[in-house]
This record gives sequence, structure tokens and C-alpha cells, in this order.
Amino acid sequence: MSDTVRPAVPAPGPAPGTTHRPEASGQVTGASGRLPLLDVLRGTAILGTLMTNVWIFAGPGAEGGVLSGVAGSSPRELLSAPSLPAAVESAFRLLADGKFLAMLTILFGVGLAIQFTSAAERGAPWPGRYRWRALFLFAEGTLHFVLVFAWDVLMGYAVTALLVARLLTRSDRFRRRVMWTAAGLHVALMSLLTAGAIAAGSDGEDGPGRRVVELYADGGYLGQVAFRLHNAVMLRMEPVLSFGLLVFLFLLGVRLLRAGAFAPGTTGRRIRARLLGWGLGLGVPLNVATGLGGEHFYLLGRYVAAPVVALGYIGLIGLLTDRMRGSGLLVRGLTSVGRTALSCYVTQNVLCMLASYGIGLGLAARFGDSGPWWVIILWAAVCLVLMTGSTLWLRRFPNGPLESVQKWALRR
Repeated sequence: MSDTVRPAVPAPGPAPGTTHRPEASGQVTGASGRLPLLDVLRGTAILGTLMTNVWIFAGPGAEGGVLSGVAGSSPRELLSAPSLPAAVESAFRLLADGKFLAMLTILFGVGLAIQFTSAAERGAPWPGRYRWRALFLFAEGTLHFVLVFAWDVLMGYAVTALLVARLLTRSDRFRRRVMWTAAGLHVALMSLLTAGAIAAGSDGEDGPGRRVVELYADGGYLGQVAFRLHNAVMLRMEPVLSFGLLVFLFLLGVRLLRAGAFAPGTTGRRIRARLLGWGLGLGVPLNVATGLGGEHFYLLGRYVAAPVVALGYIGLIGLLTDRMRGSGLLVRGLTSVGRTALSCYVTQNVLCMLASYGIGLGLAARFGDSGPWWVIILWAAVCLVLMTGSTLWLRRFPNGPLESVQKWALRR
């Protein structure tokens, strides 16, 4: 999705019986017409999601281990059995789990709003051709789910985008009602599921079955594909259960973009400062509290507290980017990943699959009892590969490989 922003113009006419008022976007862009902060944020979100997913690849049973309720060191477990490896793993997980996924979801809503503005300038109907873009994304996500990674996010994003795209033709007041209704229903659902987990009084199973562990440690690739297909219903429950959150974060991204939250001017800096203060000030204590609550409070931590922290992360990254005022290696690397986000998202999962599973290097079985250090090194190595590779790629091509395939297919 493009971050090229054009001035707000009269948008495509609404469907009969709807109201539509195009809002001013309140953005200031560079000479290229892009919002540089969006690329940095998107790159950070892509690499940040890997901070969570890398533990899935490295854990016993990998994707199947998640179905068995397997989790790593939590703040509660750390207090009962303190150690340096447990402290490092707990901090690494707490820093990332749910936060960067929420940030990526917000940024997807931002991209959708930019597509809407672009269509408005051209006088094109909406959602019009965007429906094909969303359906193509769903197809890409389906292939990614079947062939690479069971916990794909693209399919859920595609379905949410189809709904939110229609909401962009409605009034701001109507969208605001939908946004907060979705948030309320989501919090209520997570609270009910948490209450049910507490009432059940079980912290989950001891771990994945021996067959699942052997499948990812020594089994063949086709067996892993068959496992995903056989357990597709359970493996696709996350976007179903969090659909209200997805809708809320998409619409929140639209509101933030139109308020100028990502622009380099005074208004943008003021909004980002507020996001930093409220997001971290409220979200971090909530996240720590749910972490100390143990496995029963996992859903509230990942799907309620973490999105609040994500807003603080957006403000913090914006503040740091403003102060750096340059294009150092880190900023250039994150920007390149952000501009090739789809390609990097899929590539990072392919690399972790080949490094961790028995069909590749088998590092998960080889170093499974050596503590968290090799997992963190794997994450850092993949990040370095993605930042370097995307930077070199963009020197020759304007888009990432999967982004180019998507553009080619949609043109046809």
C-alpha cells in the first residue's frame, strides 16, 4: 500500500441513502509525496511482529504448540523462579507481544485511508477497484497460511478492509459510532473469555503432543502443510475473535491520519506527544498487571492492554525520528522494510521456518534447551537481512517483489 498522499478533494459519491463528507487530511509530505514517518513505523511494526512470532518458530511444536497453550517466561513465572535467561525472555516478550501487531493494524487503516484519498482525487468510484486489492490480499494471505505460517494476519486484514472501505463513504459521526461500538464489544468478549478461563481454573495443557513436536523437528514439509489444513479452523480463530479490535484499529488509523498525527509539523508532534504520554502511561501498567495475572489474563494483555501500548510506541518512535533529523543506517533500514512491508513480512517467516524447523537447519530442536539467547540472535539476524536486502532491492526497483506482483496482477 502506498503512502503517497494527495490533497483532499471531493470524494466519490456515496451510495444511495448514505452521507459522505470528505475530511481534510491534515498532512504535510516531503518532495516525494510520502509521509516518511509512516515508512519508519511500518518497518518497525514488521520487525516488531517478528519479536513475537520468532518464539512460535523456536518453541516445541512450533505452530501446534500455540494450540496447546504453550507460553514462555511471563512476569508471574519470573517472580516465582527468577533467573537471567527468564528475565531476558520475559522482557523481550513483554516488549513485543501484541504491541507491534496492533501498530501494524493501525497502519493498515492509514494505508486504506490514503487509498481512499487517491481514489477521490481521480474521481474513481469507491470502493471500486479496491475490492480487488483486498481480495488479492486475502488470496496472498491464504497461500501464506497454507505454505508458510499458520498465524498469518493478511487474511484477517483483507476481510476487515472490505468492511472499513465501505465505512469510509459514511459520515465521520457514523464511523465514530462503529469504531467505539467495535471496541466495546471486543473488550466485553475478551473479558468474558478471561472470566471463563479463570472459572475453568486451568492454565492450559502441559505442551504439544509428541507427534506435533516431531512433525516440526523431523517431519516433512508436506506434513506441516497438511497439519495447517487439518487444524485450519482453530488456527484461524485469532482474526475471528479479534475482529472487533481489527475494525477499531483500522478506523483509529483513519482518524489519526486525518488529524495529521504522522505529519512532520507542529500538529503532528503535538498529537504524537499525547499518544506517547497516554499510551505508555496507561498501557504499560495495564500490560504489567495482566502479565502478573498469569496465563488466565493473556487475552486481556495481548488484545486489550497491548494496543494501548502500541499508541505509545507510535508516539515514541515519532519523537525519536523527529529528534534524529537524519537518515542514518537504522532509519534507512526501517524505511526500506516499511516500503517493502508485504515482502518482508512473508520473507521473515520463510527465513525463520527454514532456520528453525527440521526441513531446514533444525535450530529449534538443536538449541531448544539452551535458553533464549539463540532465539534473540535469530531475530536480530533476520532483521539485519531484511533491512539490508530491502535497501539494496529498492536501489534497483521502485517496489518490493510481492508488491510488484500485486500491482501487476491488479493492472490485469
